[in-house]
Amino acid sequence: MSSPTQTEPIRQVIGPYGFPERRVALADSLEIAYVDAGQGSNTLIFIHGLSSYVRAWERTLPELSRSSRCLALDLPGYGKSSKGHYPGTMDFYAEVLHQFIQKLHLKNVTLVGHSMGGQIAVTLALKYPADAQKLVLTSPAGFETFTVPEREQLRAFYTVASIRHTPEAQVRANHKYNFYRMPPAVDLWITERLRMMQCDDFGLYALTVVKSMAGMLDGPIFERLPQVQQPTLVVFGAEDFLIPNRALHPQLTTAQVAAAGMARLPHAQQVLLPEAGHFAHYEQAAEFNRLVAAFVR
Repeated sequence: MSSPTQTEPIRQVIGPYGFPERRVALADSLEIAYVDAGQGSNTLIFIHGLSSYVRAWERTLPELSRSSRCLALDLPGYGKSSKGHYPGTMDFYAEVLHQFIQKLHLKNVTLVGHSMGGQIAVTLALKYPADAQKLVLTSPAGFETFTVPEREQLRAFYTVASIRHTPEAQVRANHKYNFYRMPPAVDLWITERLRMMQCDDFGLYALTVVKSMAGMLDGPIFERLPQVQQPTLVVFGAEDFLIPNRALHPQLTTAQVAAAGMARLPHAQQVLLPEAGHFAHYEQAAEFNRLVAAFVR
């Protein structure tokens, strides 16, 4: 028997992010929740991936905010940001970030995007090149390409109903797939995800995830990578279980996907971190932070 839905919204069941939390209103009644830490001449904007939130950066912000201003946001529909019927396209998220950068008058910006956030970062860099001086793409979506039938398969896999009714054991397994060795700290993410599932706006969150998945499939970047003019740092975990998609591309390796994307980027450097999965920046935080700090400098 399922537990009764709570009347409180998702943003109230997620605990503090550990850094000064702010909110900013953008066009179309969007309200973006973000953390703002540190200061410096460089500004880093951290963009999370599918089904994720600001916590994805909790091992990155403390170190990098020592030398740069660091802002990590919850994308619309995620975390503590407003929920609604959002398009979920890569262009939509790029537009939101553009508004965010303009509204806060941010300068000398490096976009740091994880997974879907990496695909959004590239989309933004192509659409508004003046918004971003540099890009850091960690386990970026969009380097792996899919045929039309494969895209339809992936689209069918994510439904609002399946997300709303994911059993607890599957929620735990889904988190584990993101890591080479899942750190104990991720237990809090699982706890918060299970709490979120009882909230009255979880249906809107589930819809956001479904639309974001479709948005990634419908907004490919692979063919457009040669147009990226910003210096780019690409980081993958050598043991990424999610890229490439094991079910659709069992013959591919993470290193091959990374190399294919790298070959198309005009001004890029790439690092493959050992003993790290899809959340390479989290599992190998010390090395990731060192790489980013040097790259931004």
